[in-house]
Amino acid sequence: MKFATPAGENPIDRLTVVGQPLRRIDGARKVSGTAPYAYERHDAVTDPAYGWIVGATIARGRVKRIDVAAALRAPGVLAALTTLDFGAFKPGFRTTLHLFGGAEIRHYHQAIALVVAETFEQARAAAHLISAEYESASPRCDLAREASNAEPTADRDGPDYPVVDRIGDFEAAFAAAPVTLDERYTTPDHTHAMMEPHATTAAWQGDKLTIWTSAQVVSWHRDSLAAALGIAKENLRVEAPFIGGGFGAKLLMRADALLASLGARVTRRPVKLTLQRPLIANGGTRRAGTIQRIRLGATRDGRLTAIGHHSLNGNLEGAFAEAAIAPTRLMYGAPNRDLSMTLATLDLAEGNDMRAPGEAPGLMAFEIAMDELAEKLGIDPVELRIRNDTQVDPRSPRRRFSGRHLVECLQVGAERFGWSRRHPAPGSMRDGRWLIGMGMAAGFRLNLLVPSGARIRLERDGRLTVETDMTDIGTGTYTILAQTAAEMMGVPADRVTVRLGDSSFPQSAGSGGQFGANNATSGLYAACLTLRDAVSARLGLDPGTAEFAGGDVISGDRRVPLAQAAEGGALVGDDQITYGDLDKEFVQATFGSQFAEIAVDQFTGEMRVRRMLAVIDAGRVLNPLTARSQAIGAMTMGVGSALMEALAVDKRYGFFVNHDLGGYEVPVHADIPRQDVVFLDHPDPVSSPMKAKGIGEIGLCGVAAAIANAVYNATGIRVRDYPITLDKLLDKMPRAA
Repeated sequence: MKFATPAGENPIDRLTVVGQPLRRIDGARKVSGTAPYAYERHDAVTDPAYGWIVGATIARGRVKRIDVAAALRAPGVLAALTTLDFGAFKPGFRTTLHLFGGAEIRHYHQAIALVVAETFEQARAAAHLISAEYESASPRCDLAREASNAEPTADRDGPDYPVVDRIGDFEAAFAAAPVTLDERYTTPDHTHAMMEPHATTAAWQGDKLTIWTSAQVVSWHRDSLAAALGIAKENLRVEAPFIGGGFGAKLLMRADALLASLGARVTRRPVKLTLQRPLIANGGTRRAGTIQRIRLGATRDGRLTAIGHHSLNGNLEGAFAEAAIAPTRLMYGAPNRDLSMTLATLDLAEGNDMRAPGEAPGLMAFEIAMDELAEKLGIDPVELRIRNDTQVDPRSPRRRFSGRHLVECLQVGAERFGWSRRHPAPGSMRDGRWLIGMGMAAGFRLNLLVPSGARIRLERDGRLTVETDMTDIGTGTYTILAQTAAEMMGVPADRVTVRLGDSSFPQSAGSGGQFGANNATSGLYAACLTLRDAVSARLGLDPGTAEFAGGDVISGDRRVPLAQAAEGGALVGDDQITYGDLDKEFVQATFGSQFAEIAVDQFTGEMRVRRMLAVIDAGRVLNPLTARSQAIGAMTMGVGSALMEALAVDKRYGFFVNHDLGGYEVPVHADIPRQDVVFLDHPDPVSSPMKAKGIGEIGLCGVAAAIANAVYNATGIRVRDYPITLDKLLDKMPRAA
């Protein structure tokens, strides 16, 4: 099915099942411990061996020699493979790094050896007996120091934009503006810190390989691993029915999948392998830190006349930049713009996708800058954003937004949060020893369209089975696909069985970039249309007039039980959604407003988040219960970005020191207050037949800046370098009476 014109009225619009707050159908398995994750596939293999990866102890250089003799003599060891035993394996999709093979070392904890043994403990103990000699060079890991070597770069996901994106005459407009802002902001390196580490169980049967792995996009992993191993895709099966979080870390194949497969091939045994936490931080992917310069020019009544935004980023040679300027392109209107990025080469773990790539760090900076400009102008921060709303792409004014209700997000948020009670003068609101501040920010994230397929089968007993390689990373995919099938076929959701995460099923969009839900349900929508036609034909009904409701098929004066169509054998609908050029005619995006109230101890500088509110415009909400969970999870992640999360680099050796969950701080339950979420009801017919858009990432966009702005409102201290920690407040705190 090709979606090339805006959706009209369709069966989803009945909203008898879709749009309802159904509890997650996989929830019972999750809380009872019966959902099998990649490392726990005891049902899939018998007598597995266990692997342990040895990581490099330099960040830049070459491996001269690796001695595995002692490891091979250790109890239970079956094999010891080294990177020198192989040529460099082909990098996977969207990556630049050779995960294994060859002598070159490009970052600390790059995999250099694998030990396979009878038990996990034996593999771990033997791995510590391996020694390596290196030729090392000084690592490049200080972004500010490498700034002079940075090169201009384009946005990887925005090929239509020039490297230096200029509109009008920015320099002249900025110089002439009555009110200007010119500030520098920094965001640090982040790691995904998901609960489940990267893990793979691998088993060969002849020349065919099956892996049970933690993969957000099954097809990307299958294609990358098959290419690396030099086998046909048809000889590789990937299964990932349950995933314990990813946030982008598991979009791309990592060393666990490759090395588990190599270990299983050498030992002729199934091999289980998980990445140690230090290897996830230092050898996985990260959100790369940025140094951003933002210049704004405005008239005295708050109309932006000039927007300048430059972002410096660092990554491995040949990798891409974190596109912090991406939201600036479309967020606000201004006739004169100068947007650019430069990329320095760093010898650190590869910078790649992390929840809301580009928008998250970009808005961390830009939405503080808007708050600062509002103060200079003496205009309320909400009002400033409303005055600069745009309904068109500033670069291509004839390209309108398919649905943009940012102003409503701001107005509803201000009303619900009680923004009018905020005192604009910093330090004016107190509660005993606590200084109270309110802050807000706007959010933006593009809506991405990705082809997605599914298969639905009407079984002989009248039940429905949905199959797609789509994944559920804790987002509620099982539930919303069941709801979609139930709505389209006119049955209760408990009559639908959903099977996910298997490369033998039709290829889907996968989970990531907040593109999963809208595209996967649209692919199932297409498959359901095919099944509806097949059912109508078997029952001798007109497919053009047939309605599916209450477990029956209705056409004219005939009403036939749906199950009757399968009495002669199961019927199957198999199709996919593809897209025309509507994204060229319309900007498709999601929007939000974030509000936060912060308390800061006037004596110690301790910060407490008191309450948070998000108002989100993301098209039709398919399930308000699972959508809310996505939003509050994103808001929680935003608290971490604002107040605690940062990878600390040892610049002598080029590695992240706080490379585990003991040293890398993330928010816990005690850090999180009451969180409220409001979804606006604006189905978007341009987006898909579901009229939905993504939710997983818009809930994060703007959160950190809202908190930073609240800290300023409480204390009068403007922190432009994340995270906002006590040391950045203490010596500047207002004197306590």
